[in-house]
Amino acid sequence: MNNFDVIILGGGAAGLSAATALGRFKRRVLVIDNGTPRNAPASGVHNFLTRDGIDPHELQRVGQQQAAVYGVEFVEEAIETVEPGFIVNGRQSASRLIVATGGIDVLPDIPGLAERWGRDVIHCPYCHGWEVRDRAIGILGTHQRVGHIALLFRQLSDDVTVFLDVELPEEERALLAARGIRIIEQSVVAVNAPDDTLTSVTLADGSTHAIDALAVASRVVARADFLAPIGLVPVEHPSGAATHIPVDAMGLTSVPGVYAAGNVADPMAQVVTSAAQGLMAAAALNGELVMAEARAAAN
Repeated sequence: MNNFDVIILGGGAAGLSAATALGRFKRRVLVIDNGTPRNAPASGVHNFLTRDGIDPHELQRVGQQQAAVYGVEFVEEAIETVEPGFIVNGRQSASRLIVATGGIDVLPDIPGLAERWGRDVIHCPYCHGWEVRDRAIGILGTHQRVGHIALLFRQLSDDVTVFLDVELPEEERALLAARGIRIIEQSVVAVNAPDDTLTSVTLADGSTHAIDALAVASRVVARADFLAPIGLVPVEHPSGAATHIPVDAMGLTSVPGVYAAGNVADPMAQVVTSAAQGLMAAAALNGELVMAEARAAAN
């Protein structure tokens, strides 16, 4: 059995930020990650100061390289089991855990949609809106926040169409109309991308509508089922659009010694936010260890 001060589950922005901070405090840290970040389909990371547009895998590579300078160790494998005593995959153990495994985007079951995910089928106007500015943007209206999302994209383009599949209050309809946003009261039944380029969607009546990009709200499911043996089970997020592991302001979960950061705890966090949460969780965990070690020395 390999023993560490801290095992970090997940090596994305949150996990690597936490690993670097802990490594700089001379903690023995292991990061376990299988190399499949949530943002892997995206062409670049945005709104990350000094790293705008960086490839997600390159960000991970640089993060690992920098954390390794401080003695952080890495294992590339799936996280299969976490047992009491913080024993991970039956081979590694630690006195503390940081869960930074992120989430999985569950997409609407529409033919042709998943293949375009992270390219011209997008979800976040802050992450990908600039890349589709001034183009014909469709909004898949299958959720109650469709009006707000449509107004955000309208800031980036004057050609926005909502394909509405839910009830929309008259007040919101009036706001969309005032901004020149079209509403088509039909479901999207197919996403069309001949020659690997999104050109249109097919509607329920068989007609097509030309668009260059389609905004879609995914359901984010926390990657945390393996935590059940230690008493952590994902619950519904207050947004109603995700599951997550609840944490306090410093990332501590309901299980002593276990912290969580990034999308597994905050499904709406962007990459830079996740990195900040990882740092905060690491600082809180390290402070806890420092106090425990001081008390042990005093006895």
